[in-house]
Amino acid sequence: MKQQNSTNNSFCVGFIGLGLIGGSIAKSIRRVYPNTEILGFDVDQVALNTALQEGTLNKSVTSIEAMNHCDYIFLCAPVHYNIAYLPILKSIIKESCILTDVGSVKNDIYDAIHQNHLDEYFIGGHPMVGSERSGYDAASDRLIENAYYFITPSSSVKQEKVEEYRTFLEDLGAIPIIYSPSEHDEITAYISHIPHVIASALVNLVASKEDENGMLRQLAAGGFKDITRIASSNPVVWEHILLSNPHHIATGLRTFIQELEDMTAAIEKNEARQIYSFFDTAKDYRNSIPEHATGVIRMNYEVYVDIPDEPGAVAKVTNILAEHQINLKNMGITHNREDNEGVLRLCFYTNEDAVTATERLMEQQYRIYER
Repeated sequence: MKQQNSTNNSFCVGFIGLGLIGGSIAKSIRRVYPNTEILGFDVDQVALNTALQEGTLNKSVTSIEAMNHCDYIFLCAPVHYNIAYLPILKSIIKESCILTDVGSVKNDIYDAIHQNHLDEYFIGGHPMVGSERSGYDAASDRLIENAYYFITPSSSVKQEKVEEYRTFLEDLGAIPIIYSPSEHDEITAYISHIPHVIASALVNLVASKEDENGMLRQLAAGGFKDITRIASSNPVVWEHILLSNPHHIATGLRTFIQELEDMTAAIEKNEARQIYSFFDTAKDYRNSIPEHATGVIRMNYEVYVDIPDEPGAVAKVTNILAEHQINLKNMGITHNREDNEGVLRLCFYTNEDAVTATERLMEQQYRIYER
């Protein structure tokens, strides 16, 4: 990063869009480089006001033109909105500025960058993070820490800028990986975009069979809710993503549909070996995925605890966590235990907290089941 000295106030970063990703990166910059000047532009005035009150932003601006002195500009709005801002940026961006985005699709933004002759400024970016929550209120100054971060440089941008940006991301705690825009779009289609479509399709399937008492909703509170968690993501964002990466997503979905058709035929023909192979192959590959890697779909760090059905049982557990300064993100009682043992579900912000909680509770003779 150009700002090697944290006491230097001359370095300026602008954010166009201050939701989950933009807000998290802004907070990370504030934590690592506290004296950086950070400007924010967003149609959500509440988010801007909150960011100002928290000290994440130095200033909220009402026009893109106000970012004419920025050293970095992050495009963090949905991709089609980002594209609409490019003609304005073309007229005000300074020569040394690095223009970047955080979108999970690169094809459309690169076409627009080329059309607006901004190639020499642009280094596409995509942090492999996410959440079922959205907006600035969900932002965290540690969201991109230890997470893979795609860098997709334009062919015209100078290598010195690429290295500067890569170092900057490393300073924020991310793990930069460099791919071409096309390679990036194919990878993210298979590990993020298509899973979101499938998760939502599963939810819609169950919803179509819901009875007047809402019983399916109650019974789905176990493993089904876990595997479809990402279906709670922002529909506006996903509308933009699917329309921006149609080729790779459609190709992958056709392959997935063929997998389902093959499995349907195997079930109808009682082909036990093929059914076994289907699950065995998936199991082996799934078990080969690193346990605690941070991927594009945000992990939940959960443990399940057996507790007796008596007054104060939950309070005893939470008191143990509080005594050891362990931050609890969420908790709940699991009524559907088809996929998980342990009646009390504890959800943590980090894997370290989950491990420490497990150790402390086991010391008190609680039986723990890790997810």
